[in-house]
Amino acid sequence: MADLTIEGYVIVSADGMLAGADRVMPDVLKFKGDERFFTAALDRADLIVHGRHSQEQQPNAPMRNRIIVTHAVAALAPDPDNPKAILWNPSGARFEDACAFAGVTSGTVAIIGGPDVFAMFMDRYDTFWLSQAPGVRLPGGKPCFPGVPGRSPQDILAAHALKPGAARMLEPAHDVTVTPWLRATKS
Repeated sequence: MADLTIEGYVIVSADGMLAGADRVMPDVLKFKGDERFFTAALDRADLIVHGRHSQEQQPNAPMRNRIIVTHAVAALAPDPDNPKAILWNPSGARFEDACAFAGVTSGTVAIIGGPDVFAMFMDRYDTFWLSQAPGVRLPGGKPCFPGVPGRSPQDILAAHALKPGAARMLEPAHDVTVTPWLRATKS
């Protein structure tokens, strides 16, 4: 869909993890500066896409249009628990069909995880916003992308024709930054 801009968002530890071994984002990976950046991005997005374990827990979350990636439905279905959400099984329907079913055919789509959902869009991102917390390590944690920690998140993004832009400081006291990884041309 040429009218959709696809952006990814994740914060990772120094070892490329987005959650602990329990699949939950630990408090040591939560920073006010990153939270403000993430919240503002989601407030601007027209549609949020995530797996069933990757929901943002913010006051505005119930007001956002979203697609929840799941194998619990054959193709597409309304979410019985959230009138602003639909359930999408990528094996049964194309992404474009899911967007249309959600009522969004133009604007910005924010992909917020988990790892398999991030991987589905690797060749479609216009920008991937990689926040990094270099002072945090999560041994045995949940990697941000398939292939981590064998490869770094940066190596994986570069392998999918994304190039880093200028990093921006989000939390100086903890050296937390966000780097936009940009696609030179849309494919």
